[in-house]
Amino acid sequence: MLLDSNLKLEVISSLLGQTLQPYDKTRCGVTAPVLSVQQFHLHNLVGKQNAHVKEFFVDVERFFDPRYDCDFTNVSDSAQCVRGGEIYVRPKGWYRIALKVKGKYPDGDTWLGTDGWRSHTVPGEWPVSYHGTHVDRAKGIIRSHYRAGHGAQHGRGIYSTPDILVAEYFANTFTSQTTGKTYKVILQNRINPAKRRICAEPRYWLIPVHEGTPAEEEKQIVEGSIRPYGILIKEL
Repeated sequence: MLLDSNLKLEVISSLLGQTLQPYDKTRCGVTAPVLSVQQFHLHNLVGKQNAHVKEFFVDVERFFDPRYDCDFTNVSDSAQCVRGGEIYVRPKGWYRIALKVKGKYPDGDTWLGTDGWRSHTVPGEWPVSYHGTHVDRAKGIIRSHYRAGHGAQHGRGIYSTPDILVAEYFANTFTSQTTGKTYKVILQNRINPAKRRICAEPRYWLIPVHEGTPAEEEKQIVEGSIRPYGILIKEL
């Protein structure tokens, strides 16, 4: 599967619920609202975004990192992988659009582990989790799926799962104007094992965010606990 920049922008637009345009300094001007990876991160996890901004642009070269794109559509299930001390079941059947996250956080890049194919874990890296974003389908244990809010059985906070089949149930779906095809979309994250709570149903992981937490503290909790580093897309 080859994804051009137009389809990548459609993927981001489908997750944010608004149309994004490619950023071109010569046309948009230096004051144009350019979406950062951090803004995208917070919007998808806790709904934080500038409500007064009606239109965002995306600087494709700064937002995506195609060096780490990966085609899992025909990957074999035979090789067992470990990330952050947890079994990592690779997302067979999906294509990963990598986000440019290296150098974005003050604690460095250890959370990502080392580059290249490997089956083993390395010191300091975080486990992989998946994030479906279709909140309307969430029921029961993940009724407040991935959003800090009321109604989650295991507490208020950000939910994710190591099981891609669970995340796929909550996948966002959109039809591309570029290709005419319909796709499912989920996020691939790394989650801080020191701040993650494994629920009674071990397929669900929780980053607690207590009621009344100030917005800036909530932002710090999220950015220090769970970080999307790829968007997974599957053609239907």
